[in-house]
Amino acid sequence: QVQLVESGGGLVQAGGSLRLSCAASGRTFSTYAMGWFRQAAGKEREFVAVISWSSIATYYSDSVKGRFTISRDDAKKLVYLQMNSLKPEDTAVYYCAADSDNPGITPSFRSPDEYDYWGQGTQVTVSS
Repeated sequence: QVQLVESGGGLVQAGGSLRLSCAASGRTFSTYAMGWFRQAAGKEREFVAVISWSSIATYYSDSVKGRFTISRDDAKKLVYLQMNSLKPEDTAVYYCAADSDNPGITPSFRSPDEYDYWGQGTQVTVSS
């Protein structure tokens, strides 16, 4: 069983930065691929970023590439999402997710169905 708890959300002005954290439980956390998704009001949940075990590989959505950085600290069982140059369109609830079946990044990494554990989400609001 894996439990995920996000933190770090809040209200920020456009152009500002936030760092989200995801604290994970589970003895084999280091073997999971970990992802971040977001869901804006009235929209479907969308992929943001993913990181494989041992930080070997990362992928980002086109909308955040160059502005967001995903990282992990396996010793602390934490996953981070550093968000810079935030835009109003980044406003959403951000979710951390774990793919406990795959240490690497699968071809389906953009699909929420690929992940089997989810956090409760943290709200990020970017004002213009």
